[in-house]
Amino acid sequence: MNDRSPQQIDRARPRCHCRYMRRLPLCLLFLTILSGCAQPETSFPTSPGGGPVPVIMISLDGFRNDYLYQGDTPTLDHLADTGAVADMHPSFPSVTFPNHYTLVTGLRPDMHGIVGNRMLDPAIPDEVFDVSRGTGLQDPRWWDGAEPVWVTAETHGLHAASMFWPGTDTPIKGVLPDDWAHYDKTLSADDRITRVLGWFQRPVAERPVLTTIYLEDVDHAGHSDGPNSEARHTAAATVDHAVGMLLDGLRQNHIIANIIIVSDHGMAQISPHRAIPLSRLAPVGEMEIVTSGAYAGINPTPGHERSLADALAKPHDHVQCWPKEHIPERLHYGRNARVPAFICLADVGWVLTGPRDTHPVHGGAHGYDPAAPEMTAIFIGNGPAFARGTKLAPINNTDIQPLVLHLLGLVGQTGDGTFRDLRAALTPAYADLQ
Repeated sequence: MNDRSPQQIDRARPRCHCRYMRRLPLCLLFLTILSGCAQPETSFPTSPGGGPVPVIMISLDGFRNDYLYQGDTPTLDHLADTGAVADMHPSFPSVTFPNHYTLVTGLRPDMHGIVGNRMLDPAIPDEVFDVSRGTGLQDPRWWDGAEPVWVTAETHGLHAASMFWPGTDTPIKGVLPDDWAHYDKTLSADDRITRVLGWFQRPVAERPVLTTIYLEDVDHAGHSDGPNSEARHTAAATVDHAVGMLLDGLRQNHIIANIIIVSDHGMAQISPHRAIPLSRLAPVGEMEIVTSGAYAGINPTPGHERSLADALAKPHDHVQCWPKEHIPERLHYGRNARVPAFICLADVGWVLTGPRDTHPVHGGAHGYDPAAPEMTAIFIGNGPAFARGTKLAPINNTDIQPLVLHLLGLVGQTGDGTFRDLRAALTPAYADLQ
């Protein structure tokens, strides 16, 4: 656990929050606090201690939209009923690290550069980015193609903190959150919340204004036992309890916060009877398999560029393959140098397997077309910013970053999303601010 990053230790100078606030009322409000100037008639909503109302964003990895209201999640159901809720489409590929970075940058994977859970980059030939093996994850070269919300907050005077959100243990553009931790899968959901609540027991000026939390229990259970399994139901109850702990702890400390609950993707049931060996599509010797599963990323081995292209272009049952430059536009994928030369996408419920894959095909998988119902994620917003009982039309996960920046009164990197579709979720005090 790291209470302060090296960059934060070096920041001994006083912070002026209004240097980066885009809204004149908010900047004037902070000048009022600091210098006693007259407060404007219209001001940005603030916390009792001054400054923006804290934003706490919680990711429930692999939490499909229809997991709500199944009897396992009374806390989440209550937050949805008394706040704003929407189905949310992930970005392609619908896997963990690309979508977590999209949620905090507003950019699709093809733009922010985290294009898969496993990646190769001709500009970084000495390294493989591989989530399952833990290689390359702390190398800023993979992450510096975008500015996540915690970097925006930190570089403009607001305290940020994170409990395991992908990317927060890497100095992106030279910046870490004030509080961060290397991922530790042995730390339970409840223990993570206990640590987060400890941050909010500090003096008001030292508390985080932006907090991100990552809970993966539902995803793990969905993979191992399937989306409709008892294990998945138990995992949903586990994360629901953790969210309830957070809310109780905030209440006990008299802290009002805007809570955003999201997931990165859904989950689909798979079966060993729906496995497609990639060797059926082309000779193994012609392929360098970068990633496999619901989709496969493939590079040709030297000298086999044409023959591999011809083999993958043939019709194949339950799978479509494209050269990266011909991936359908609706997937917004294929221009980044890190995207493999060919992408093959399986039908939902089918899995593409490589010769080195050792895990049995059972349980659940994700990575499919983001438009598939099984891949649909969740969005819940609750707190003083969110209008009670608001059911929104489906949104894209690129819309979350502009929402967070709006709630904090910040302008950051322009992304692929829009705040327009989420404005209807906000109370007038927040929605009317430009």
